[in-house]
Amino acid sequence: MLWHGMNLSGVLRLISMKPALHWSRLHRTLSLPFSGLYNSALGLVESAIHCRGIRETKVEQPPLFVFGYWRSGTTLLQTLLSHDPAFQHLPLYRALFPWHFLTSEKLVTKLTARFVPKNRPMDNMKISWDAPQEDDMTLCIMSQVSPVMLVSHPQDFTHFWNSLDFSQLPAGALDRWKDSLHLLVKKLTYSDPRRVLMKSPFHMYHMPLLMEMFPDARFLYIHRNPYNVFRSAVHLRHRTIDENCLGRDEAKQHEEEIIKSYKFGFDVYQRDRELMPKGRLHEIAYEDLEQDPVEVLRRAYDSLELPGFEGLEAALQPELEGLKRYRKNQFEDDPYWVDRVYQELRPIFDHYGYEKPQVTTSTTTLQPAVTTV
Repeated sequence: MLWHGMNLSGVLRLISMKPALHWSRLHRTLSLPFSGLYNSALGLVESAIHCRGIRETKVEQPPLFVFGYWRSGTTLLQTLLSHDPAFQHLPLYRALFPWHFLTSEKLVTKLTARFVPKNRPMDNMKISWDAPQEDDMTLCIMSQVSPVMLVSHPQDFTHFWNSLDFSQLPAGALDRWKDSLHLLVKKLTYSDPRRVLMKSPFHMYHMPLLMEMFPDARFLYIHRNPYNVFRSAVHLRHRTIDENCLGRDEAKQHEEEIIKSYKFGFDVYQRDRELMPKGRLHEIAYEDLEQDPVEVLRRAYDSLELPGFEGLEAALQPELEGLKRYRKNQFEDDPYWVDRVYQELRPIFDHYGYEKPQVTTSTTTLQPAVTTV
């Protein structure tokens, strides 16, 4: 559960936000003060050992930010790029325990590796303590400013929207988020001087700010058929809330909110992409990446002037056969949502040349039943 990575001040801030609670998840809530104390204590030890080194670290290699709306293929793209020996990624352990990974990672991951699930709960992607993860989960743990905060308030979308539109943030929250991101990148660079690979769907909402923070950063945007994005995003949202919520997911508007935030993200991205200097932003289609990952990534490296593609190509060759065997989630299509998504997101379909989806059937429903944990 992602809340177990917070330090004590983060836990107190979370509680002050009055998250949704339910007696069936009481064990999750009661564990928070203990995990908060644990993370705070180890964080103090890490600060005593590494504070000066982190503070003096300079980020010589500008980060590469991978983004696109949720379920557009960012995980596949990040996984492929993580094979480049010139990159370092944010692994699962560091994403969940950002306050003390420099001191605790080696021992804890060795002792607990056998207990990590083999696949992610929302899809069939392999997972381990070293598997690359999204930094919005880490920024949620560190700053409590992230779309992931929806998990704490599944019936209140305020925190979700505040993270997409920073102009709505309360005083001090934006500085806390920026400080957290800077600290995370510096800690990663302090432990490894290679270029940092960062992936988060919600970076598409904040490109100008990221450029201000990291002037030489590169951005890689991925898009996918909007209807496939929609139905997978619905599944992702329900699974993520169920796995991490302190209450129950009783909201009835997730589909509407996904459509609304997808439209908003597309509009923001189209506006902000015009502000990007040449050679800083490259776009790819998920469907092309799936068919020919080597060639698609070759063009991305050329466009972004990233060195060392030969190293990535050599590292990917043994992985290509496994990618062909990867099985996606299958969903049953609801004709209402097929038509609704197409009408609402028509500008995105047209912009990228996607046709109206056809109704298909499957043994898996669009909104699988939620299992109480």
